[in-house]
Amino acid sequence: MGSLNVFEITSRKQLNEFTRRLLKDIHALERMIEEDWFNHTPIHIGAEQEFCIIDSHFKPAPKSMELLKILENNDFTTELALFNIENNLPPLVFEGDCLAQMERNLNDRMKTLRSAGEHFNVDFVLAGILPTIRKSDLELQNLTPIERYLALSRAISKVRGKTYEMKITGLDELNIKIESAMLESCNTSFQVHYQVSPEDFVTKYNLAQVLAGPVLAASCNSPILFGKRLWSETRIALFQQSIDTRVTGEHIRDRCPRVMFGNDWLKDSIVEMYKEDIARFRVMMMTTFEDDVIELLDQGKTPPLTALSIHNSTVYRWNRACYGISPNGKPHLRIENRILPSGPTVIDQMANAAFWFGLMSAFDQKYPDITEHLEFDHAKDNFFSAARDGLNTDFTWIGGKKIAVRKLITKELLPIAEQGLRAYQIDEKDIDKYLNIIEERVASGQTGTQWMINSHARMIKNTTREEIAVALTSCMLTNQKKGTPVHQWELATLDCIEGWFPHTMLVEEFMTTDLFTAQQNDIPELVADIMNWNNVKHIPIEDDKGLLKGMVDYSILLKYYSKKMNINPGINVVIKDIMTINPITIAPEATVDEALNVMKAEGVDCLPVVKNKKLVGIISEGDFLKITSSLMKVLASKE
Repeated sequence: MGSLNVFEITSRKQLNEFTRRLLKDIHALERMIEEDWFNHTPIHIGAEQEFCIIDSHFKPAPKSMELLKILENNDFTTELALFNIENNLPPLVFEGDCLAQMERNLNDRMKTLRSAGEHFNVDFVLAGILPTIRKSDLELQNLTPIERYLALSRAISKVRGKTYEMKITGLDELNIKIESAMLESCNTSFQVHYQVSPEDFVTKYNLAQVLAGPVLAASCNSPILFGKRLWSETRIALFQQSIDTRVTGEHIRDRCPRVMFGNDWLKDSIVEMYKEDIARFRVMMMTTFEDDVIELLDQGKTPPLTALSIHNSTVYRWNRACYGISPNGKPHLRIENRILPSGPTVIDQMANAAFWFGLMSAFDQKYPDITEHLEFDHAKDNFFSAARDGLNTDFTWIGGKKIAVRKLITKELLPIAEQGLRAYQIDEKDIDKYLNIIEERVASGQTGTQWMINSHARMIKNTTREEIAVALTSCMLTNQKKGTPVHQWELATLDCIEGWFPHTMLVEEFMTTDLFTAQQNDIPELVADIMNWNNVKHIPIEDDKGLLKGMVDYSILLKYYSKKMNINPGINVVIKDIMTINPITIAPEATVDEALNVMKAEGVDCLPVVKNKKLVGIISEGDFLKITSSLMKVLASKE
């Protein structure tokens, strides 16, 4: 949405007024296309870079507003969460050294950010999903306090309700309740733009849809969220669900999510896509208007199409159509590629972008109308297969044949990308530099995702998931500063960690979440067996809704068995008769230091972790042994 002054629609009158403006924008766009108002050449490219802000413990740091005051640079802007910041790179003519120039611009922006970050002891990481992000970081106090974000959050909540269940299944499973749109802020991306003439838009947009799968497969960098190993590019599933405004109905009815790949090939023009979005998705926000777009056209002035831009900013197609005004005052059209994650390094991102730019420039030379060679459903399935499995998948490709994605990229797509870059006279050394990175990454199989998964597998035997997240983030930051492409990275180890102390961490990072529980009417014998079978000392007692009702430990069961001989056999003793009622609890966002103090003060060796009265975990003496071990390793490394 950029700097648009938007706010929530609160009345039918506002809704109708904005809708009329939106329809006028569509009519104006159709007229401009018919009268050929648009820039055609030269072709420009552009990009938007999103960064994660981290503190000295590698955790999200909500400092974007303070940073922007120091930066005093309009190219930097806010994002939904205070721990993210975005930079809009200047558009470049697609020729010569434009790719190298974009890389230099990105590195310069990173240096500028790091210089500003020194004032607040923060740093910046390129990560599709920051491994150390916690659910507590997504509380509303970290929502950027600007009206457009507040309005978006309120509008989404109004449509779907305040809570929404999200489930993602991969190697692990994540099943949580969403209480706001803040979950979307876990995602950071590198969005690239490619200018397209109106007469070429349909062909190029359909190509972008076809290319989404293979380009994403080569670029995956976001496999872990809240310590769970999910999709190769978890951003795809996370974004779709976090901004979803659909509600569950009783009947089997098709509803499009606001984050979408699409439902069919584009057939007529860019206007077709905008009309579909207006028809399918309700208006969520608006702004004030001064000029009438039709009157501006009559005066020979290019209209900003503000209403259309606002509505377009609330519909999140993975390949998005964009309208803009060039410095010469003429309008232009762009395709915004939103599939690419941030990171693992600047040079990796530029390799991803070069691969996509090259394919967009030449793929239609081989397939002038891709819709004659590939079914739309196959293109869509390829995209989601890539998101789930990365390079470890097969695609349905031209003519319906099955092909391994690594073979497809190496044998067919890289040569086409090279041809496309040469067609626009991109410097030969840059073509070789960036496409060789893609070739070597695919050959090795080590994308950012695979590096994280393999590193996780190596470390999980010896430490906690929280320490793994810190090690991954620390190692990622080190490699990013070196500028080494990810296929050359060594796997992360615990030795990567510097400047980290577990006692500053939160309960949610160390608590046990894989729990064995019982219910109030279960018999004590069952609970005793569960304890013995699984070598656990405490069993939380919860109801069907997950509300904590009590606790049972070994001492309670020992007392029960010692008295059992004196209990009348006709009496049916159940857990609620012997459990500890109203046990001492701790919140997941409390620090482990606070939890330890509570345990000492109350004389208990275990604390149920409760959020909104519901059981979410347990922190016990065993967890503190792990914390102590981690701390001792950190201290030993400093000697």
